[in-house]
Amino acid sequence: MPDCFHTALTEKLPNLRRFALSLCRSAHIADDLVQITVERALVARKSFDPSSRIESWLFRILKNAWIDMTRKQKVRGQELDIHDAPDLGGKDSHPGDTRLMVANVLKAVDQLPLEQREVVVLVCFEELSYAEAADILGIPKGTIMSRLSRARAAIAAMTGIN
Repeated sequence: MPDCFHTALTEKLPNLRRFALSLCRSAHIADDLVQITVERALVARKSFDPSSRIESWLFRILKNAWIDMTRKQKVRGQELDIHDAPDLGGKDSHPGDTRLMVANVLKAVDQLPLEQREVVVLVCFEELSYAEAADILGIPKGTIMSRLSRARAAIAAMTGIN
């Protein structure tokens, strides 16, 4: 008999991976974070409140795993993957080419400070509310709004969308 918890967890794996990638910028570290998140979620599944959204609960676990991982690896420095995509400049792109614009925006998001990048991913990509993002990150809702505003302004400046 299928388990609803396992099904819901499995359905959220792509969302978890996107959020993990936004935090660490490394595919293999993101995969490790997702695995840690799934392991912790399975161990703590009895603490999950079925009346709440599983996404918020899982994103909070993932964020805490990322914090744990960065604390342990502070002396090693940041590890970056080499991306297969060619370097696309924002100023030289063709304004009508949607694919280039999307690539430029994603590149700009990748260049944001972590605090802004994680808010953009949770609110804009994962479509969580400000309150849910604030709960996941452990910061006030007003801070979410402020970071998102600064992130949007930075993305607009980096891509020439102003």
